[in-house]
Parts: sequence; C-alpha cells; structure tokens
Amino acid sequence: MGESVRSYGGKTARERAEDRRLRLVEATIAVLGEQGEAHTTMTAICAHAGLTERYFYESFAHRDEALLAALDLVSEEIAADARRVVERAPGPPAERVHAVMSSFVAWVGEQPERGKVAVVHSSATPGLRTRRHELIGAFAELAASESEELYGADAWPPDQARLHGIVYIAGLAELVAAWLTGEVDLTPDELTRTAGDLFVSMSRRGQT
Repeated sequence: MGESVRSYGGKTARERAEDRRLRLVEATIAVLGEQGEAHTTMTAICAHAGLTERYFYESFAHRDEALLAALDLVSEEIAADARRVVERAPGPPAERVHAVMSSFVAWVGEQPERGKVAVVHSSATPGLRTRRHELIGAFAELAASESEELYGADAWPPDQARLHGIVYIAGLAELVAAWLTGEVDLTPDELTRTAGDLFVSMSRRGQT
C-alpha cells in the first residue's frame, strides 16, 4: 500500500499533509496579522505552527507562497460569510445589507489579525499587491451580483455595477484598515452603518 493512502491515526499521508499545510497557513495569518510582513519569516511561521522547515517546503516553495495562501484563506472566509448572511437574512434589502456588514465588522473585531491580513498587510509585497488587485475585482463582481439580487431593475447595469463595486470594495478596505489601525474612531455600529449606507447608495440607482 502506497504512502499516499496508508493510514496513521485514522488519516492518510495526504490528509496529514493537508493538515500541516493548514497549520502553516493559520500560523502565517497569526504572525502576519500580529507582527507585520517584515517579521513573517519562514522560521517564525514554522515556530508558530510547531513544524519544521521540512514540512514548510512540503507545502510551499517559499515564504511568499505562504503569504498568498494566508490572504486567500481570509478572503474566502469573508466572501463565504457574506453569501451566507445575505441568503439567510430576512427583510428588505437595506436590512439584509446591514446584516452582512454587521457580520463582517463583528468578524474583523473578533479576529483583528485576520482583518489586518485582508486590508492592512495585503499590499506588503509585490505578490500580495497583485493578489489584492485580483481580489478587489472578484469582490467587486460579488458586490455587483448581490446588488442585482437585492435591487433588481433598480440596480445599476452590470458594467456600471462592477465599476461601482471596485470603488466600494477598495474604499471599504481602506476604511476598515484605518479602523483597525486606530486612524479613524468609530464604534462597530458606526462602522457597520457607514459601510451599509455606502453600499446602498452605490448599488441602487437614484440614491444619494
């Protein structure tokens, strides 16, 4: 039986490798979010994960791949939560938007290191800046899609909605970054309301 399928402790070699990779990604998030890019070395990541460099290279060719994996994971969590909340939230569009923003702000407040990976440290290296640009586009598409779902004929046409989405997502990222670093003084409720009001005003035609 090959090593890829041999089971130890109920897990195959592939499953154990996947577990180690996730530990390394979570360690990268923690170190990057708490200490910044300059201190997020391979040695620091491995120490936080409790794994040796051998296992780091099992998952990543170099440190920058781990940084990208960290940004991708927190971005996937944000997108998944937004979809989940907007699908389950009852009431008119404005209330559903508020529910999404409230959930996002709560997530950032409870896990600031993940929030900082998403909006503060996501421009720390050329590779991260490129991925951040791609993610802004992806989130803009999500915002445009949700705008159409929420407002129907009152939403902007798709091309215009995507442009508005880019402006909104980039602006929201900067606002949340300023909140996390203490540059703006807002309560979570104030941040939620501001983010929700901006989404409504940019997503629905005729709003001011």
